[in-house]
Parts: sequence; structure tokens; C-alpha cells
Amino acid sequence: MIGKLKGVIDSYGEDFVILDVHGVGYVCHCSSRTLHSLPPPGEAAILTIETYVREDQIRLFGFASEEEKEWFRVLGTVQGVGVKVALSILSVLRPAELATAIALKDTTAVSRANGVGKKLAERICQELKDKSPGFASVDPAVVRLTADAGSAKGAPKPMADAVSALVNLGYPQLQAAAAVAAAARSLGEDATTERLIRAGLKELAR
Repeated sequence: MIGKLKGVIDSYGEDFVILDVHGVGYVCHCSSRTLHSLPPPGEAAILTIETYVREDQIRLFGFASEEEKEWFRVLGTVQGVGVKVALSILSVLRPAELATAIALKDTTAVSRANGVGKKLAERICQELKDKSPGFASVDPAVVRLTADAGSAKGAPKPMADAVSALVNLGYPQLQAAAAVAAAARSLGEDATTERLIRAGLKELAR
């Protein structure tokens, strides 16, 4: 079984990359997020690999990290989630974002992936709720902001207002909360709403 490949990028396809390892070109199917993180053709790259062996084919799936690969594996344990859907989910949510979405039962975030409807998103959140901490840390600040935004007893008002402003601009609640949480860590939780919004927008633009 192949667990990792280190070589030179040969070329890209719609959902795969060909990695040249000592003259042998390996076709590795990847999430769009992983593909975008890789360098241009001719440059060196390393991919963590999950090998699927079937009677009629061998397929390689490439990941930017072990954490992403583990999520690919655990997503595949859910009925209705095949390799295409698993890669689709990992294309729209980073491992930590996916863990947070599942912890919060944020089906809206999960259903942003192509091929994931409301019922499948609910099944993913339900079946993986006890597995996610083993694969990615859930940011408690994001959980608190997402659950308590707008609540007088929840997050500090500037932070809650900043999350609300970003949501009003069209950003999903989970991403808005994550951006504001990151901004607050950088600026301090006593930062003004305006500063948190500006810093949050910079986080979202990364």
C-alpha cells in the first residue's frame, strides 16, 4: 500500500494531480482545497496517500495532511458518503472547520458541499458527533461565538456584533465566527466591533 508520495508535479486535471516520482506518474485524486495548495508543474510536492484497491482498479487519493486523510476515511463510514462526496466536503471545509460544524450540528455548513443535501448533512453530523474530536480540534471560541452570538450571556457584545455583521455580508455563520475568533485572539477580546470586523474580513480573504 502507498502511504505517501514525494515527487514533482507533472500536471493537473479537474480533480486530480499527476505526481512524477522518479519517472513514474501517479494519478492522485484530491479535494479542490488540496489541489489549490499545491505548487505549479515542475515543482516538488508531498502528498499523504490513501490507496483504494478494487477488483478492477487501484485509485490513489492525495491529501495535504494526515488530518485531512483521516477525515476522508471517517466520512466514508457514513452511509451515502462515497469518495466523491467526501472530497467535495473537504473541498469546502478545512478539517478543523468540519470538526466544528459537526460539533455544532451545523448542517448548513456541511451541506455547502456538492452532493450533500439536508438529510445527508444531518446524518453526517449525527453519526460523527462522537468521532470528530479524535481527528481535529474544535475551537472552543468558535463554538461559543456560534452558539451565543447575540446572547447577552454569551460572547462579548463586540464579538457577537462582528459575527452578526459578517453574516449580514453573506458569510456563513461558522466561517464568520471562526474569523472573528481568530481576530479576537490577535487583537484581544476587548477590541472594538469595527476592528474585529476589519480583521475578520482579512481572515476570510485568506
